[in-house]
Amino acid sequence: MTAPNDAARAVADGARSVPAGATGAVPGGGAPASGGALAGLRVVDASTLFAGPLTAMHLGDLGADVIKVEHPRRPDPARGHGPARDGHNLWYKTLGRNKRTMTLDLSTDGGRDVFRRLAGTADVVVENFRPDTLERWGLGYDELSAGNPGLVLARITGFGQVGPYRRRPGFGTLAEAMSGFAAMTGAPDGPPTLPPFGLADGITSFAAAYAVLAALHARHTTGSGQVVDLSIVEPMLAMLGPQITQWDQLHAVQPRTGNRSANNAPRNTYRCADGRWVAVSASAQSIAERVMRLVGRPEVVSEPWFATGAGRVAHADELDGAVAGWIAERTRDEVVAAFEQAQAAVAPIYDASDIAADPQYAALHTIVRVDDADLGPIAMQNVPFRLSATPGSIRFTGRSVGADTDAILAELGYPDDEIAAFRASGVI
Repeated sequence: MTAPNDAARAVADGARSVPAGATGAVPGGGAPASGGALAGLRVVDASTLFAGPLTAMHLGDLGADVIKVEHPRRPDPARGHGPARDGHNLWYKTLGRNKRTMTLDLSTDGGRDVFRRLAGTADVVVENFRPDTLERWGLGYDELSAGNPGLVLARITGFGQVGPYRRRPGFGTLAEAMSGFAAMTGAPDGPPTLPPFGLADGITSFAAAYAVLAALHARHTTGSGQVVDLSIVEPMLAMLGPQITQWDQLHAVQPRTGNRSANNAPRNTYRCADGRWVAVSASAQSIAERVMRLVGRPEVVSEPWFATGAGRVAHADELDGAVAGWIAERTRDEVVAAFEQAQAAVAPIYDASDIAADPQYAALHTIVRVDDADLGPIAMQNVPFRLSATPGSIRFTGRSVGADTDAILAELGYPDDEIAAFRASGVI
């Protein structure tokens, strides 16, 4: 672990991943200077809250010119979620990063005309209105692609564009419930448990970015764009292992097991002598053997039941007791050092303060500090992977509502007097 006074240095070092001179403002409101694997692509983010905006954020992190479209009087509710400092929402500083912002009322004729023109310049449009909303406004895929046949329209909803639930409001919490996640999460004698953050939205955002890139690649072959229809519930379901196959073949439902695994043991969280916690996983047979030898129970390794994950699960109380007792007599640093020496799998259980001080995260530049126009330098998670030739970057933080409206409209060819008329009539 780095010393506390090194924590700020570890975060500051990550700023090397941000291009020199990057600030929270886009000079002149014009298109941001951009490198990255997706440089040259334009993405219109017409979505709100989390799954859609996160999708656009991922594409922007890799260099796409992302334009965030919000209602002029009812902007993205995500701007009001979570903590704030000096009246500035902290979550949106990350969620809105690498996005230029403009306001547009799509319920007006003028707003729809502007949106059609904007979509005509785009490679991707991301939206999460309820099914048929765009069509009701005359902004369905047929209309948007008429003058831009290469357009990819990513439609992210709770339950997809078809089926009996298609018009239900959809949020990540509902997906976490209906995917089976909550049913298998929590203590065996406790209630189904939901995550304390937008897990389903985050998983969906990666799936949606992947689907968009697949559609863009297909465009090279077909010459045409297409519609990406993505429900929030399906990516979550896809991440939850073989529960459907298990039900189909065995009519068995995975039970809640708390921090234990239904497939191997020992696997749990354990309290150390200094009150801190570690997590241990022994998914591989060799790791399980090393763990039990380390904690002074080598004799169980030769038991016939120890040779399979299922056998170890049947004796999880015995294995857990041995591991927990050994760990309880040592500090977290002592436990981690001993496990590392034994080449057994362990990890300290971190909160944000631990992450900011950890040397591995510092080496990876996982946390970067980016200049923000409102708050000065702020730290946030970096792009979650590294490309050797065309790396992504955080060029600027989330901007205020409509900060780039006039500049974007000018790029689309609207003269100053027409922009003023839009503002006077409430279009922007």
